[in-house]
Amino acid sequence: METSLISSALRLRERYRTVRRRSLQVCEPLTPEDMMVQSCPEASPAKWHLAHTAWFFESFVLREFQRGYRVFDPDFAWLFNSYYQSFAEFPEKRLRASFSRPGLGTILSYREYVDDAMGRFLGGDVPDEALRRIELGLNHEEQHQELLLTDIKHALYTNPLQPAYLDEDLEEEDRGGNTVPLEFLRYDGGLVEIGQAEHGGFGFDNERPRNRVWLEPFRLASRLINCGEFAEFIEDRGYERPELWLSAGWDAVQERGWQAPLYWRKQRGEWMIGTLRGNQRLRVLANSPVAHVSYFEADAYARWTGKRLATEAEWESVAENVPVEGNLLESGRLCPAAAGAGFDDPALSVPQQLWGDCWEWTASAYLGYPGFVPLEGSLGEYNGKFMSGQMVLRGGSCVTPAGHIRASYRNFFPPETRWQFSGIRLASS
Repeated sequence: METSLISSALRLRERYRTVRRRSLQVCEPLTPEDMMVQSCPEASPAKWHLAHTAWFFESFVLREFQRGYRVFDPDFAWLFNSYYQSFAEFPEKRLRASFSRPGLGTILSYREYVDDAMGRFLGGDVPDEALRRIELGLNHEEQHQELLLTDIKHALYTNPLQPAYLDEDLEEEDRGGNTVPLEFLRYDGGLVEIGQAEHGGFGFDNERPRNRVWLEPFRLASRLINCGEFAEFIEDRGYERPELWLSAGWDAVQERGWQAPLYWRKQRGEWMIGTLRGNQRLRVLANSPVAHVSYFEADAYARWTGKRLATEAEWESVAENVPVEGNLLESGRLCPAAAGAGFDDPALSVPQQLWGDCWEWTASAYLGYPGFVPLEGSLGEYNGKFMSGQMVLRGGSCVTPAGHIRASYRNFFPPETRWQFSGIRLASS
């Protein structure tokens, strides 16, 4: 085997171990009881996440490429399937919290069993298609690490005791950060290319093909909207003024009783904000980015300011020239950080907080690029089947692994979604 191929195989084996280990590390502060909770329709129990990510490697790599592989348990093929209709049947998502069996010990044994088999497999001559699927599986697991933390946050917040995921509080000087003025940086637009280049490293199928888009001149906000600024929208009766809202958004406000972002709660006349480190006063987090707002809330806030949300092409045309550095999972903060808190280089004349802190809602519907072709077989259900009724988010969050995010990365959720770390960056024409 050539030296470059040996080096590549060694890197993949080490990346596999690192990613798989991180999923278990995310669960270390949790009790077995915590790992059973499914507190909202979007979420899944932590125990299910651990099983499903092992299921992916067993189902799409080991079963198809490892000669003589014996599955850990035949029932796991359907029990821990998420939504791959062409692979196997699966239980309704809302029932995942009822999976008291198999127990946590069995799930951990399942992961170990799959990891041992993958270790042996990666030690041999691995076909190119298997290598591609392993890289896909690792990115899939990184997605679930982020989902683990968002789901855990919701589960603990809905507990009447509201326990913290981490008991260590943020340092006093690191909580609110500095007040950084909101400015708008001008971009000329023109004919730009977006999307993953053919030989640009790993990318999901929804990032391809790279395509050209014409942009009119635009301005992009220098940072994310913070909690203090969003509180002004609330105080100005933003949730009571239908003229600010899209029709479906106003319906959501009325039907769901929204009066503030998710995890905001009035206590003795003061706003408290739930975080993975426990509840914090609004005045402490006033300069930190507002999080857990829906697309509808982001759009209404933009209208209230007389601005708009950026399109995904505008966002990517700026971000592709900015290194992936910021308040991401590896920082250990697990909360959005104020602009100027040390995660961005203030000397650069580029927007701060493009990477990490909060996923940024864009004005773009989630659709396939011109010439989009999904992966073959069951893996083609990974992204393409969701290209209806969803909006694109960009940039990652404070719980996104740094190696997982890139300029072409397209996250997507229905416009009413609030449980994700989603925030607001303004733009104007």
